[in-house]
Amino acid sequence: MSRHRTWPPPAAAPRDRPGECVFCLIVAGRAPARVVRRWPDALALHPLGPVTPGHLLVIPVRHATDFTSDPDISALVMRRAAELAVPPCNAISSAGALATQTVFHLHIHVLPRSAADGLLMPWSDPGGPDELRSSGCGCRVE
Repeated sequence: MSRHRTWPPPAAAPRDRPGECVFCLIVAGRAPARVVRRWPDALALHPLGPVTPGHLLVIPVRHATDFTSDPDISALVMRRAAELAVPPCNAISSAGALATQTVFHLHIHVLPRSAADGLLMPWSDPGGPDELRSSGCGCRVE
């Protein structure tokens, strides 16, 4: 059995149902969470399935579906994540089910890293098909 894990974890079915955003329930105090820091505009909490020791989620108090839906909220959540992060680390957020987003409330994973954590990112292997490296990225570049 390999000790390496990959990020992102295997895609799961979206967890949110209309009107039942789990992170909104946590913010409202109607769902349990291990909150480690509160700001007026964001919360930092332990995820249910951490992938490295010290893995945290940073979420905005105000609902935003993902980091593309409100740049101002995204910026403030990244600012809060940066206040907690200590290098070496990753700060990761996803937008949409195909990008492995399963909770449709903006959140940033802050992943402390160590040489022994065994966590592989998709870009950890510099190889891969040439067409992926040379294709358009699908980002707004105007």
